[in-house]
Amino acid sequence: MSEFVQDVAKAAKALRSLFDETPLQRNEYLSQKYDAEIYLKREDLTPVRSYKIRGAFNFISQMLDKVAPEAAFVCASAGNHAQGLAFACHHFKRKGVIFMPVTTPQQKIDKTRTFGGEFIEIRMIGDTFDQCYAAARAFVAEGGGVMAPPFDDMRIVTGQATVMYEAAKQWQELVGDEKPDLVIIPVGGGGLASGISHFIHESGWTKTHIRFAEPEGAASLYTSLKEGKRVKLEDVDTFVDGAAVAQIGELNFKMLKKFSPYDVLIVPENRLSATMIEMLNVEGIVLEPAGGLSIDALKSISPQDLKGKKILLIVSGGNFDFERLPEVKERALRYQGLKKYFIFRFPQRPGALRGFLDQLGPDDDVARFEYLKKSARNFGSVLIAIETKRFENFAVLETKFKELGWAYRDITNDRVLFDYII
Repeated sequence: MSEFVQDVAKAAKALRSLFDETPLQRNEYLSQKYDAEIYLKREDLTPVRSYKIRGAFNFISQMLDKVAPEAAFVCASAGNHAQGLAFACHHFKRKGVIFMPVTTPQQKIDKTRTFGGEFIEIRMIGDTFDQCYAAARAFVAEGGGVMAPPFDDMRIVTGQATVMYEAAKQWQELVGDEKPDLVIIPVGGGGLASGISHFIHESGWTKTHIRFAEPEGAASLYTSLKEGKRVKLEDVDTFVDGAAVAQIGELNFKMLKKFSPYDVLIVPENRLSATMIEMLNVEGIVLEPAGGLSIDALKSISPQDLKGKKILLIVSGGNFDFERLPEVKERALRYQGLKKYFIFRFPQRPGALRGFLDQLGPDDDVARFEYLKKSARNFGSVLIAIETKRFENFAVLETKFKELGWAYRDITNDRVLFDYII
């Protein structure tokens, strides 16, 4: 047994004072859908509903004897890392100072405060994470405490690897000696991905294929592997907030750079939304966007390559704010082709709107109608959103629109124009 595996085993044993092992469950719905044996490691069922509690706990436990009792453990986070650190600080009865951007939803602030209780102080600073993180680093530099990084630290990596330590034992009990053919791990900053992949390698699972699931709008690992060096993304889509990291961690990339960019499965945000809705409606499983990455990534693999395989998926978290549900539904409809946005050049004459509405079928509905501006005395630019029950209906509608002779543009997949107007 390697030194790393021993460290992970020790960390996993210590975690039992905090919470029981999260379950490894065979999912019949996904298994039937993909004609495979699919198992979910349910990190959405930890006390803080994400795996982040593992790394935070291990970091603090390793640092207790190295810092003064009055020193604070510090982090900058608007989500799962903050909640994990708060829970661990309460457990160890040590002071924690958590910096959060002022834009953090109140629900997340309240949950973090609940987990930490009297042992934590929350400071709301900065409009963005970068500003918040800068404030946290300045606080530590002035002697305010010790920084607990979200992923770029071996103690964090070791803590996150306990996910796989548990899963390996549970797999033996459920399945037997035959190891998984495939393990899919979600990627944000790389703490979970580097920890699990290194544990699998050090455990000698040579026949297990490891793949990573990364959001399309924040593919920092894929880009770095492709370039052969750490790359900081200039633009990041923050929809998958638990994995929206502009640059993979330095230590984490060193541990992951042996992989190929083809080992990274890119997950489109709108498709991920459809998966979240699907798992909620069919299985009753509440997933945050990052928590659904590994499940959605199955859609990026050929059905033939999945058929008959034994597959382990890491479900990283379920901290979903239901105020976001309308956005998730919206993205899901757009991915499924059931909702589209158009800009029409509408004639400014009586009966024009009636003429347009007459083109709609019984399954079609106008979800939004808004005049953007009058481009001329006889014409006006109109934003129209249409929902339908079958995606094939749009082909019929667009044929009718052309017959009307009005100029129009489909902006559903025009990211720049869509984000600017919608």
